[in-house]
Amino acid sequence: MRILVTRPLEDGAEIARLLAARGHQALLAPLLEPRFPEGPLLEEGAILDRVEAVLATSANGIRALRRRTARRDLPIFAVGPQTADEARRADFTDVRSADGDAKALAEATRGWARPGAVLLHVCAEDAPGTLCDQLNASGFTVRRCALYTIEPATHLPPETIAALQARAADAVMFFSPRTARIFVQLAQALPTDGLIALCISQATAQVLAPSSFAQIRVAARPNQDEMLALAG
Repeated sequence: MRILVTRPLEDGAEIARLLAARGHQALLAPLLEPRFPEGPLLEEGAILDRVEAVLATSANGIRALRRRTARRDLPIFAVGPQTADEARRADFTDVRSADGDAKALAEATRGWARPGAVLLHVCAEDAPGTLCDQLNASGFTVRRCALYTIEPATHLPPETIAALQARAADAVMFFSPRTARIFVQLAQALPTDGLIALCISQATAQVLAPSSFAQIRVAARPNQDEMLALAG
């Protein structure tokens, strides 16, 4: 299949490589762009004081963190395998994966962390506060640390538009409700009814109108491996 990959460029390139190994052709169509502003090292302030672990809900959170601290001994509680792999590539030495979504990470953290522990959530500026709220309610002290921003695309890449117009794409991958919403907005004048929508979660699938796609598939678990499995 020829598959549109809507992840940010760095993550999309990795997906393209994995799809190619399965016999598919990826067409990169990044709909979100992470930006990492410069800033002082976190250890220069008080935000790391008494922190016992870092909560990472995306690979971009790890990419931002590695730019802002020299410490690699901080335990990383990652939402899933891709985020955990990114942490290991950044030389963090104690990494655990919840192998799921934010809800799974909250549940896993309750078993991994000492009761009442101080935790740091590294995230984007507009990230939801659900994870922090759940763990604070469980007696933890969670500090929210926004280290990067995510900018939405304002148009589809020319190659993507051409592929859709020619009906030369077979499927499109959506890794979040936000990317699904952006795609729907930007592709509203283009034919998408021949595409299979590959969605990381039911919440992502719910953004899409079934009549606008040939088929909507939802990953068995919200991670990269299950998304690849959807493609076959």
